[in-house]
Amino acid sequence: MADSTQRFSIRAEAYSRYRPTYPREVLELLQKECGLGVCSTVADIGSGTGLLAELLLHSGCEVIAVEPNREMREAGQRYLAGRTRFRGVDGRAEATGLPDHSVDFVTAAQAFHWFDPTLVRVEFARILKPEGWLVLTWNERTHAETGFQADYDAITLRFAPDFTRALEENIDIAFGGRVWQLRRFPNQQRLDREGLVGRLSSTSYAPAPGTPDHDTMEHELDRLFDRHQQDGIVTLVYETSVYYGRPAKIQ
Repeated sequence: MADSTQRFSIRAEAYSRYRPTYPREVLELLQKECGLGVCSTVADIGSGTGLLAELLLHSGCEVIAVEPNREMREAGQRYLAGRTRFRGVDGRAEATGLPDHSVDFVTAAQAFHWFDPTLVRVEFARILKPEGWLVLTWNERTHAETGFQADYDAITLRFAPDFTRALEENIDIAFGGRVWQLRRFPNQQRLDREGLVGRLSSTSYAPAPGTPDHDTMEHELDRLFDRHQQDGIVTLVYETSVYYGRPAKIQ
């Protein structure tokens, strides 16, 4: 699919239900080291179904969720309906439509690798207030040689081989240099049989539901679940990476 913003149109429900959340330590880090709080305005870019936005709202801040995909944006608005300090807007990372110097934080969770790092450097500098913060975070599965985690990775590589990982050189471009800090936190996701299928189905490169490849993938995941489940649950282990800092000024 040429337009990356449309990759998740058919996956919004699965993404909302089956993607892992972010550990509370991320919020505590931003509160302690970056001053996130009730006076902060955050632009959450590529906000998807609102998983990071929900965590940020616990600080009392205002969250403007910028999401170009209609289905994902609407899922986020349903998920966070009634949260008075949340609003969703239609916009891309490279062209958010937000006013100049209007936000204290720009965040992106599980989305930055879809952005053009050179263009977002300019856009983020435009919308951030002086001394504003940029925060990029990912849940990344840990790797194992054996066991459930290794078997799940093998199925992922088979059915979703074009998985994209963040590159630190692109992070450097967005920040304007190696001016960021990195913290990592343990995270995990407990899944039943339906959740295991839904988790892989939420991946952008996984076979679409209703296709023969998806049926084959679901069969393989059923077998995987039966081999490894304990009391009807399997656990995916993640490491949550948080890149944060004040971007260098554009000269």
